[in-house]
Amino acid sequence: MKNNIILIGMPGAGKSTLGVVLAKAVGFDFIDTDLIIQSEQNEKLYRIIEKKGIEKFTEIENKTVASLKAENCVIATGGSVIFGKEAMENLKSLGTVVYLQVEEKEIEKRLSNIKTRGIVMKADETVEKIYNERTPLYEKYADITVSCKGMDLEKTVEAIINNLGEEK
Repeated sequence: MKNNIILIGMPGAGKSTLGVVLAKAVGFDFIDTDLIIQSEQNEKLYRIIEKKGIEKFTEIENKTVASLKAENCVIATGGSVIFGKEAMENLKSLGTVVYLQVEEKEIEKRLSNIKTRGIVMKADETVEKIYNERTPLYEKYADITVSCKGMDLEKTVEAIINNLGEEK
């Protein structure tokens, strides 16, 4: 296992929730890059997107994550982090990138609060469209892909730990 475990995936995939439980299970600290951005910008994600636009937000996210330093941490990322080349290069150098694969229909169910989540998507875009656009990028950057289909939180954490053990 590399030094850090980085979680990527769609908004609503459970990266933040699962990340906390995973960090406890492996004895690591927990970092949520969305919270770092909110703290640095002194603004909620959706407000940053409203005020500055999608392009500026992805620049901020890329810059923030590209400069991230961490050791022995589980890092939950924003769903749009995969659009930042420098951010992804840094994350890949920091540890093992785990793609939490959740079916599109399940993501739609989980994103009932889509307007206040701070999701990078244009007004006319659907969850299906961003899912189809992002999935190839998640797959490209992932060292490990964990299908979350039919698994609860504990089983998903167990699957990640088992996959990390196999990566050695």
